Amino acid sequence: MEEEYDVIVLGTGLKECVLSGIMSVNGKKVLHIDRNHYYGGESASITPLEELYRRFNVIGPPEPMGRGREWNVDLIPKFLMAHGQLVKLLLYTEVTRYIDFKVVDGSYVYKSGRIHKVPCTEDEALASDLLGIFDKRRFRKFLVFVVNFNEHDAKTHQDIDPKKMTMRELYRRFDLGPDIMAFTGHALALYRTDDYLDLPCLETINRIKLYYESLTKYCKSPYLYPLYGLGELPQGFARLSALYGGIYMLNKPVDEIIMEKGHVVGVKSEGEIAHCKKLICDPSYVPDQVKKIGQVIRVICILSHPIRNTNECTSCQIIIPQTQVNRKSDIYVCMVSCSHCVASDGKYVAIISTTVETENPEKEIQPAIELLEPIDQKFVTIADQYIPKHDGIKNQIFISRSYDATTHFETTCDDIKDIFKRMTGATLVFKDMLSADTEMCKQDIQ
Repeated sequence: MEEEYDVIVLGTGLKECVLSGIMSVNGKKVLHIDRNHYYGGESASITPLEELYRRFNVIGPPEPMGRGREWNVDLIPKFLMAHGQLVKLLLYTEVTRYIDFKVVDGSYVYKSGRIHKVPCTEDEALASDLLGIFDKRRFRKFLVFVVNFNEHDAKTHQDIDPKKMTMRELYRRFDLGPDIMAFTGHALALYRTDDYLDLPCLETINRIKLYYESLTKYCKSPYLYPLYGLGELPQGFARLSALYGGIYMLNKPVDEIIMEKGHVVGVKSEGEIAHCKKLICDPSYVPDQVKKIGQVIRVICILSHPIRNTNECTSCQIIIPQTQVNRKSDIYVCMVSCSHCVASDGKYVAIISTTVETENPEKEIQPAIELLEPIDQKFVTIADQYIPKHDGIKNQIFISRSYDATTHFETTCDDIKDIFKRMTGATLVFKDMLSADTEMCKQDIQ
């Protein structure tokens, strides 16, 4: 192991595996180490089912639930936006050759104790029971504006300056009330709080367009999910890294990160030293170089039924906007099932997540629990959220952020791009990674 590497990566979470793959594709000599015996780190998919019970110190399962390896239960729930950054990265790097995906059946929003399908086309806006008669017409007009909006074509701006007008002002321009603002900002633009309302509207318009473009790809919902669980994603990028010479070592302890003159120069493991010029890692490997910014509660729920009022969907997302439950941040529910090869026949896995705001996190997610009942089994985690104390440029240690409560990968990709920028000084552009035989993928994306 005592060799010189351009980059050593600690941890096999999705962010670390993506960066490992990118570095390898760019011709860097990469060594990837994880103290765990499995891929994914805190974003792993747990199999078999008995391992999930052991992990949470729960006796069970109480009855046979099919073969244990039919289960692949995510620790951190996320879906992929069909036209989002991670899908583009998967296509451009050809990691899609290792992973199969399926469209999520539906997207829903919570209002007044009930869930409703998110209206995101003109026809759905007119038919939605979320909106009154006059609201439907106003919202339809707003959607038409957003869909036709082109940042680089002033003719589509309808005399507004998207870099100056706030989103609150744009809502007023279309005479949209608080209820429409809530599901538009949180279920379409996917904001976690209402801070966006007083920021320039350009970002929100682009977020809604991303949702719409993702939806039009497959019509059911804007979300995709990999067969056999999210653990397939880091493994796919690990294969990409290995294809370009990257070396992976699982179940390998990290004894020490070796520094000289304020710079990282290597990693010591079991008496051996691997030298490096740069280090990428998740927060757990450098606890003295990160700071806590909050907590996220996640509750994995095993169900024997689909969620009520979802038209018997075998997979879906539900967003509970903060204003509906007197909170500062939204509550998210992701549900998948045997249709995605993550559970036995007749069983469903629903995962609730939100940012912790009080001393009683489990009480905070009670509205989501009520949507899912009866629940066969719950597994609760409360995870600290960390961000790096520094940008890594001085000591060449580049640390990822903890995964947030959102149920999509856009913020994950933002962090990957930020780390790449700090490491290399260059902007990560997915199409620059395109190989000659993936032209078809490029055309599909565009």
